[in-house]
Amino acid sequence: MTERVVAAFDFDGTITTTDSFRAFMLDTAGPARFVYAALRCLPWLIGIQPGWSQRGPTKARFLYAALGAVRRDALETAAQRFVERRLPALLRPEMLARIKEHQALGHEVVLVSASPSIYLRKWALTVGIGTVLSSELEWRDGVYTGHLAGRNCWGPEKVARLRGWWGANAPATLYAYGDSRGDREMAELAQHAWIRGESALPPLTPAGFGAV
Repeated sequence: MTERVVAAFDFDGTITTTDSFRAFMLDTAGPARFVYAALRCLPWLIGIQPGWSQRGPTKARFLYAALGAVRRDALETAAQRFVERRLPALLRPEMLARIKEHQALGHEVVLVSASPSIYLRKWALTVGIGTVLSSELEWRDGVYTGHLAGRNCWGPEKVARLRGWWGANAPATLYAYGDSRGDREMAELAQHAWIRGESALPPLTPAGFGAV
């Protein structure tokens, strides 16, 4: 039986050159509403780094401050526009090449990100990634509630999402790619981990029969 090999990629700062959620919000809300939302949420935004405020609720609050009770279909349309027009300029070519290398070797590639799935899933399909584990927005009757559905996919939650996804069929080999503190736990879970700026990319091994 062929051993399962999984390559888990963080998105922001790893595959992209910048924070995609900020870029998405700026593109969707426009500069004026973006600044308005930032000012309204400033106490919570400032509190993230020292740990005074939580990342997930702050992200959800910022989106609501900028867009209000936006309908899901409207945000889906905005997400598609962002993926087609704005996001390509933010991608790192060398990481897109790395994804293709994993896929060519028969590895399962999964995106694991704290950013919202509403645009990540659309982008993932363009590069052949079928699994996206990310933060989910909460909807009620097709309208955004101002909250996340479930936990923010950051830090330990990335490990929980991966384990929940593979269940009893854990991979024999896990590659993990990240760039920040939020990827540490995922990196510690992997046999081959890469954090941007800390080491060279690990060598790749084909999915095989007992070879790791």
